[in-house]
Amino acid sequence: MHGEGVSILQSGFTACPGLFYTTPAQDGILSRIRIPGGMINSNQCRVLADIADEYGGGYVDLTNRANVQVREISTNIDHETLKLLQDSGLGSRNTHVDHIRNIMSSPTAGIDPQELIDTSSLVQAWDNYITEHSHLSGLSAKFSVCFDGGGLVRVYDRPNDIAFAAVKVDDSVYFRLYLSLGERGESPTDIGILLKPEECLPVLVALADVYLSHLDTTRRRKPRLREVLSNLGYENYLQEVEQRLPFALQRVNNLECYPTPGAKYGHIDVHPQRQAGLSYIGVVLSLGRLTTLQIRRLADLAERYGSGIIRLTPWQNLLISDIPNEQVPSVQSEIESLGLNWSVTHIRSALVACSGSTGCGSGATDTKNHARTLAEYLEHIKLNQPVNIHFSGCNKSCAQHTKSDIALVGVNMEHEERTVEGYHVYVGDSEEKFGREIYQYVSFAELPRLIERMLKVYKIESLTPNESFGDFANRHATATLKQLFT
Repeated sequence: MHGEGVSILQSGFTACPGLFYTTPAQDGILSRIRIPGGMINSNQCRVLADIADEYGGGYVDLTNRANVQVREISTNIDHETLKLLQDSGLGSRNTHVDHIRNIMSSPTAGIDPQELIDTSSLVQAWDNYITEHSHLSGLSAKFSVCFDGGGLVRVYDRPNDIAFAAVKVDDSVYFRLYLSLGERGESPTDIGILLKPEECLPVLVALADVYLSHLDTTRRRKPRLREVLSNLGYENYLQEVEQRLPFALQRVNNLECYPTPGAKYGHIDVHPQRQAGLSYIGVVLSLGRLTTLQIRRLADLAERYGSGIIRLTPWQNLLISDIPNEQVPSVQSEIESLGLNWSVTHIRSALVACSGSTGCGSGATDTKNHARTLAEYLEHIKLNQPVNIHFSGCNKSCAQHTKSDIALVGVNMEHEERTVEGYHVYVGDSEEKFGREIYQYVSFAELPRLIERMLKVYKIESLTPNESFGDFANRHATATLKQLFT
């Protein structure tokens, strides 16, 4: 076993937590467990629940990379437990590469009725390669890779350093290569390279090796891939990649083969699988959090009605797959009995919050508890479309890098001669990071009533039931929106 005998410790070279490299947080030690492709079985769920009960706060959080976080750890996890995690497939066999970011792929890989290719084998191949090559421990902890199989649930536009997006050319499946060339949090850019499926891993290896060859080992901070690409120019970078390959990179030129749009929120609600007679259910969690009781019960559900597999999503939700269609109502009922939901129009379906002041020193506000309070307050509102409400405790936007319908950015403010927690409120799309600012310094005490008014006006004023909140907001000037919301 690589790294056998290692115990959990504070990392000396990365601020990103792993299983063997933990990070102190406001609420205790934070341990992050990589789940390549988000695929986890029922036995692994029970192991996680046991760890969270014994060492953590009795719950786990799912992240926007389909990782699992155990929080509120007060004492080091012992060697036997770490070995149990490794033996169950939850801990890397090579502890030196445990900190590298989780490998992202569509949570519906292998079951999506529209996907062009099942990317599960590519995820496994890259994870195996990382494990077998300790020199990759030199990669930035944020070196992130994504495989998109071209189905209904698309992930190639999620923030990643490298993404492979499946497309169809004539009757064959290829991958378009995307690289991170923009600002932090932006989607990667199509660079006009077409790859056969069997070429993806060699290209990925070469991309990683060229990155490593340009690191200054004397610097503690490792640059992101986008910084190296910017310094070299991505064409020069690709030339170095190509020199390491036994084949030439195929330029797309004018070939019209682009990824097709996916189904927004296809990771929530009931959807038919490519396997006849089976469906998957996307489960809405409370801000990505599951109690250990809920984890164990969901594991039981997955075994009893499905294949025993739970699929974690980059949207902090999960899927239970392989459910016979006639059993779907029973599973829906049991999900609701756990205090969870499955409906795409539920207020929690697109509610996102960072860890906030209770879990992060940068957070100005208690985002998690504020988001839960808001969700409870808005339970009575029935939406026609999901409304993406994003709580961010500061301007880093760690929980969600993409634009939201409504963004709430935490601030400390003076109110009636005392300091209280409040929010700046943003809506829709604009050149600004969070959208268009419409209110400043709204105390949390006032916020639920304001959001309620905004949602009610949106429902009344929408042009069609399918108009998103963002599109509704974009149709109106800021002054008009304020007048409507008053």
